[in-house]
Parts: sequence; structure tokens; C-alpha cells
Amino acid sequence: MPDSSAPVGLAEDVEDLKAQLRALAKQVKALTPVAAPHDDQSQLDEDPARDEPEDAERQFPPFILLLDSPEYEDELRALVEWVECVLVPGYLAEASADARWCHQWTDHPVAVARLHALWLSWQELTDPASCGYTGPSVWHRDHYDPCMRELRASTGPFQGCTKGEHQVAHRMPSLVPSAWTSTE
Repeated sequence: MPDSSAPVGLAEDVEDLKAQLRALAKQVKALTPVAAPHDDQSQLDEDPARDEPEDAERQFPPFILLLDSPEYEDELRALVEWVECVLVPGYLAEASADARWCHQWTDHPVAVARLHALWLSWQELTDPASCGYTGPSVWHRDHYDPCMRELRASTGPFQGCTKGEHQVAHRMPSLVPSAWTSTE
């Protein structure tokens, strides 16, 4: 006899969560080299912390501004390809005072960081195997729209850039806060 104290639909919610967990486990397995093949369901039943050595380095998407050469150049090259071949032609209309865009966006570290984060989320949320068919909608709502509002705003990183003029220094602080400096 089913538990009458459980909320209605709880069993379906649990099954949905299990399906999402299996999809995520499959994505992690595809992205992570595994020493020995495992069954997806057996991986879900096991504690992943037991299988992982304590000193193993975890793989996370890189934050582009923390990368050094040549990793930075490689990541930037891939980002430029996505921005110039997918984002700009598919999404960005003509720039205006209300919707700025700088074609030299790679000179703006804030823009590089935001666009890189947008690209990482696009990679994850446009794969139906990992996020279902609602991923692109989530990407637009949660990632693209807020990113573009910030980048293209009159106070954003392109605030001093116009079609005929490019400025980077307008976003750079003149002094670094004293807590950030070392006093040796």
C-alpha cells in the first residue's frame, strides 16, 4: 500500500530526478576519462567519492581570465569562432546607443569573461542528451538575455565604443584597492 503521507506526484518527481541524474552521469562519463568501464546504473548506486583518489584533480570548465598561455590563446580562439560564427550573425542586430557592440570585443576583459561564460552554458544547454529539449529555452532566459543586457548596456564594457571609435581604458580602474596589494 502506498504511503498516504507522501505528497501527490512525489514518485514522478523522484523518477524525473533519477533520469536527470543518469543523464548527468552519462555526460560526466563522456567528458571524463575512466580507468575501467562501469555500468551507468552501478555508478549511480555507488558513492563517487569512494572511487576517486583523494588527490585526484577535478575537471571544471576553465575560467578564461585565469588561464595562462598557451591555454588562454586556445580557449580564446575557440570562443572567437563561436562568437563570430554563431552569436554575432545569429543574434546580434546592428549596434546602437541602446544596444552597443564592439567588434574588438576581445580587447575588453569583462566582455571576454562574460562571453566565455555564455559560451560554456551554450555548450551544455544545447545538448538534448544532457539537458533535455528545454535547454535552449533555459539558455536564452538564464544566460543569453542577462549577458547581453550587461554587455550591450550604456554602462557596460562597450560604453565608450562606437562604430568609429574603440575605447578600452574607460573600464579600467585607476587605482587597485589597497586590500589587493601586497605590502612586502
